[in-house]
Amino acid sequence: MSTTAHDTMPTNRFLTAIRTGQPQIGLWVTLCSSFSAEIVAGADFDWVVLDTEHSPSEIETVLGQLQAFAGSRATPLVRPDWNDAVKVKRLLDIGAPGLLIPMVQSPAEAEAAVRSMRYPPHGVRGFSGATRANGFGRYTDYLNRVQEETALLVQVETRAALSCAQEIGTVDGVDGVFFGPADIAADIGRLGQPLHDDVWELVLPAARRLIAAGVPVGTLVADAEFGRRLIHEEGFTFVACGSDTGLLARGADTLAARMRT
Repeated sequence: MSTTAHDTMPTNRFLTAIRTGQPQIGLWVTLCSSFSAEIVAGADFDWVVLDTEHSPSEIETVLGQLQAFAGSRATPLVRPDWNDAVKVKRLLDIGAPGLLIPMVQSPAEAEAAVRSMRYPPHGVRGFSGATRANGFGRYTDYLNRVQEETALLVQVETRAALSCAQEIGTVDGVDGVFFGPADIAADIGRLGQPLHDDVWELVLPAARRLIAAGVPVGTLVADAEFGRRLIHEEGFTFVACGSDTGLLARGADTLAARMRT
């Protein structure tokens, strides 16, 4: 049987980009709606995170959001609420092109995330022959390509994790390290101050070591100019700036204030 595009697993554009050093601009998606996800999908972002750690989204919600992004140029990564092999398996089976694993504290925890992503004998992911991920059995090359086409990003979010960030990021199977400045800020006594100098005096040296080792790094910040600086001056590859909930809240506040002025 001849191979058609329908028979082939899609190339992961986000992974291709970060592996070649092309900056990727992202957004957090926390509204639990495929409808709002479709609105965001029309914007000019390279990647988004469908969050389940700090939003009430569940597996069926994420499925609808993935479907909303199916025709978009943005790659929808999913953040599970924990580094859990069962949750990883379910998210991969519904077709997540990549995962962002929160609160990875050590190389051993990064290795556990890698095993969750891979089929035996290299991992513990359970096998199903007809899932959304493999085109319901239509992708004839899925088993050969899934490992190279599924992104695994791990979050470094504490002072302890920062101390071994290079060891975490160079675990075989990890595609990039994401720094969580809000949790790092909390860990060092700067709760609610993710842009504080004390936070970035810890993050930037760790990020530079990873970049020097060839590991893509990224983060989420609320300041667009600071995000641009991280990309253009510090060599960060994937940076998200803002969230759908933040855009809605600030846009609503601004409109109400203008009408009352």
